[in-house]
Amino acid sequence: MTKLSKKQQVFFLLYLLPFLIFSQAESIFNGIKLNESLQSVSEKISLISESSELITPNHPRFPLAKQKEEHLVCTTIKTSNGTIKKAVFTFSDNKLSYIEARGNVINTFISKRKDTSRNYMHYVVYSKDNLFVDKENDIAWIMVPEARHVNLFTWENPYLRNKNHSEPQESPSAKLPEFIKMGGTLNELKPGLVTNSAFTSVEELDGSDPNAQTQINCFGVNYLGFSRKFEARFGDDQLNTVWILTAKAEEERIREALVKTYGKADYINEDWEIFANWTIGLRKDKPEILLLTTEIGQFYKKELFKQ
Repeated sequence: MTKLSKKQQVFFLLYLLPFLIFSQAESIFNGIKLNESLQSVSEKISLISESSELITPNHPRFPLAKQKEEHLVCTTIKTSNGTIKKAVFTFSDNKLSYIEARGNVINTFISKRKDTSRNYMHYVVYSKDNLFVDKENDIAWIMVPEARHVNLFTWENPYLRNKNHSEPQESPSAKLPEFIKMGGTLNELKPGLVTNSAFTSVEELDGSDPNAQTQINCFGVNYLGFSRKFEARFGDDQLNTVWILTAKAEEERIREALVKTYGKADYINEDWEIFANWTIGLRKDKPEILLLTTEIGQFYKKELFKQ
């Protein structure tokens, strides 16, 4: 049997694969898969991209990376459905966990799909593939399931927009942003929440939380060295609870930052570590940070934690 050359392999990938149906959106990039290694992805992408550059920050801040993060930035990527202008493939501890693509994404990712999408804010979402598309800005994101909790589809990788983006040298602080003032009113705080977020949405709650009636979802808030979602909850017109969404892989980094800022935890159990006199909690069963007013913090201490 005659062995195909690399050029012949690329030909078949580009021109015959449209007749095949991939199970996942990322396979459009020469058959790569999420959680695949950097070496494997690099070899496959090199066959269909004009150029590539690997960027490895000195200190991991990508939420899904525990020890190491790497970003493979590629340009002019020829797929079976069209050419993507540029894309970045992000690896968490040597596993592909996030892809952001720009330029010709509508034609490449969704023009030939037959399955049904749903809308979430301004995104078109294909849940099975964890594929999010911003049609207006021509951006697509593909990610591992745990990235959805952190809302990584709202994050735009700085290394894709500017490969010379300098890495912050200082250690990220757990000090709360100045515009987060627990106990402040909705009218007082909303302008600051909007200004310091990439975008926001207002949600009227269903009544399951007796302490809050309105939630402002703040996307793209810079905290602990990364762009995050803040869920600011108001009860009786006062900010009394804030959830900050995080990832399990960064738990140790967050703990270290909280201890450095607020001292040792006041209370520790299997699911929680509580700081700052019961006003800040590190949740471990579901990766999040919880901010509370002093009043609600003391209520939780007595009624929920029995302390």
